[in-house]
Amino acid sequence: MSSEFKGQVAVITGGASGLGLAIAKRLVSQGAQVALCDQLKGPVQKAAKEIGAQAKAYQLDVTDEVQVGKVVKKIAKDFGRIDILVNSAGVTGKTNIQSHEVELSDFKFVFDVNVNGSFLTARAVLPVMLAQKYGRILHIASISGKEGNAGMLAYSASKAAVIGMAKVQGKEYAEAGITVNALAPAVIRTPMVAALPEAQVKYMTDKIPMKRCGELEEIANIAAFIVSPGASFTTGFTFDMTGGRATY
Repeated sequence: MSSEFKGQVAVITGGASGLGLAIAKRLVSQGAQVALCDQLKGPVQKAAKEIGAQAKAYQLDVTDEVQVGKVVKKIAKDFGRIDILVNSAGVTGKTNIQSHEVELSDFKFVFDVNVNGSFLTARAVLPVMLAQKYGRILHIASISGKEGNAGMLAYSASKAAVIGMAKVQGKEYAEAGITVNALAPAVIRTPMVAALPEAQVKYMTDKIPMKRCGELEEIANIAAFIVSPGASFTTGFTFDMTGGRATY
């Protein structure tokens, strides 16, 4: 087992399944302890049990400002430190519809989870990282935040906001030993993607030169690098994981 993250503690939102769980498993395999956070109590407890003694489960609604503050304080107390934050909690909202069909309530919901959730959790962990003079924050964005996916207005716009947030935060904490980056995947095989209409998934996959979805193992590989101690001179950047789709 690699020990690159030995002694480090990672907070991972959306940690009960999908990208979050895959990244958590990779970090644990390299020596980290992980605090898995998810709104779903049963699944996040099951995920922590699956990982073992290096993981603890925390029920967390990332859109609840008070709850985020309390849970992050508890994690810092339980583990004694927080070195890494991976914001993987996210929703697509209603898809395969045009902008004039988008409901404001759905638009607000997607922004609340994807943007406000990432903002609140980052804001909560940053004081801990500043005190340590070390930290790694990774916001999971999307290629749709760069290029826009037709039929996914709320999701695409929210992920563009996440990319903008990473750029700002990367500059703000560049001299504090803290890096803040984003990762923009194309479509990855996750439960969230499996729930999308087939036409929407085909639309996204057809745009990928490799003509396939990304795999969870592939995203865990690049995420582990981004939050590693060695990735110390890259911040405010959006990493590509698109099978050749990204154009900038």
